[in-house]
Formats: sequence, structure tokens, C-alpha cells
Amino acid sequence: MSETPLPTNWGRWGDDDQLGTLHLIDAEARRRAAAEVRDGRHISLARRTRPVPLTTGLGPVGSPATMPAGVLQAVNFNGASPVAMTDTLLVNTHNADLTHLDAVAHMPVDEHVYPGVPVRAAVTPTGVTHGSADPFGEGIVTRAVLLDLAPGGVSLSADKRVGATDLDAALERAATTLSAGDAVAVRAGWDTNRPLDQAVPGLDLSAVRWLDEHDVSIYVGDISDARPARFPMPMHQVALARLGLPLVDAADLEALALHCEASSRWSFMLVLAPPRITGTTGLVVNPVAVF
Repeated sequence: MSETPLPTNWGRWGDDDQLGTLHLIDAEARRRAAAEVRDGRHISLARRTRPVPLTTGLGPVGSPATMPAGVLQAVNFNGASPVAMTDTLLVNTHNADLTHLDAVAHMPVDEHVYPGVPVRAAVTPTGVTHGSADPFGEGIVTRAVLLDLAPGGVSLSADKRVGATDLDAALERAATTLSAGDAVAVRAGWDTNRPLDQAVPGLDLSAVRWLDEHDVSIYVGDISDARPARFPMPMHQVALARLGLPLVDAADLEALALHCEASSRWSFMLVLAPPRITGTTGLVVNPVAVF
């Protein structure tokens, strides 16, 4: 018996598409988002990242399996009387200490990036020419639903592989539905900023098929692909690379979960407004939930 083909959106919106599932966020999706705003409460879903001094943070810290620092900082001050204070930041975008939004060119499959463009035609040493994070600079606004996989403030076990049935159960607990173009925020109660050789939970291929079947436009999570990795990696090599589903990695969803539990509301307006820096494989982002 042949294996079930992996889900894909290659060709769905054309051979040169760079928006992926952002196409699903239409005017109706934004109107649904606006309807979620009732009391004006807003909550950041981003990690608080402390920069490391540039002079000490260039190399991996602690273990060979640990990434370099997420943000390196040089304060441009030498002790003289300044007219203004400035600093320089070196950002390692895809770092687990930094909440960031993956562009579709971030993860190639079979030497191609979404939706089938050869890597050498899409990425150059001076910038990304296809599948970059440029479309995110327009800003993203849509309705979102919190899927809390570990309600009550607990955490999933490190060996947990989250499947479609787990997402169904979380959506049922939220007592709401998803419409095409909605986003999901998936909480597992995990901080994945740890050595890469340590196990962490993650989503499996059935969960990615679930996201596809529900026409989810954006994934925001405190977990993504499990460690140790299994190939193809469901979130980065299937959801991102094949479906064109942008991923917000390394989110902090604890304050969101507390508010949803206290208010018995698990749906909200999601606002993403990353910087308009062109030609990148991803961008730092501060997702904001508005109730």
C-alpha cells in the first residue's frame, strides 16, 4: 500500500505565489476579527528577550547543542557626553529565545522553496528574492483561537506528539469553531529555548493535515516540531514549506491562556505587525491578542 501523499498548496495560487495561506485572510476574516474586540484588553504573545553583549555572545554558550544568543547588542556609548544614545542589534531571527515569524523560503524541501521555486532562484547571499518575509510587512489581522493542549497551567510531556485528535479536543474545550482564514495559537506549556539535544513535544503529520483541512492561515505556538526531529518535519517541512503556512515560533502563551480561562473566551483578534525589512527568511514579531 502506498503512503498517503503529503498535503501541499504548490500550484494552488499559482507557480510564483509568495503569500501561501495568507490568501485565506480575506475581508470577511478581518471582519470576524474585529467582531471579537469587546472590552479592549490586549495581550502580547511574544517572549521577553534579553540581549547579550556583542562582545561576549558571538559564539554558542554552554553546550555545543545551544544556539548563539537570539539578540546581540552593542550600545554606542564610549563615556563621552552624547547628543543622543543609540545601539546596534544583531538578531539571530530563527532563535528559540526570540518570537519570530518564518517566511516560506525559510525551509526548502528537495532543493525547492514554496511553491516549487528552485532554492538557487529564490535565495542569494544578498537576500531572499522569492518567498521572503516581505508580505508580512503589510501587517496581518485575523481572528484566532487558543488551542490549549495542557489546560490548567500544566505542560505536555516531552515525548508527546500532538495529533489531530488533540487539536479537536482543544477546539471542543474552547467551545467555538474555526472558519477559513482564522489563525490558531497552540499552547503546550513549553519553553523550547533549551539545548537542541533535549527532547521537546511537537505536532505530528495528522496535526498538519488538521490545520490544512481547517484552512488555518497562521500558526502561533510555544511548540512546533518535536525534538528529536523526525523527517519530514511536520511543521517546517510540510506546513511551512508545502502548505505555505507561516509559523510564529517561540511564542509565550501563558498570559493568553490565563486570560482565556478567566474570561471563558478563547477567540480573539490577532494582530501581527513585523518590521518592513525586505529580503529576509523571517522577522522578529510581537503578536498581539485583542479581546
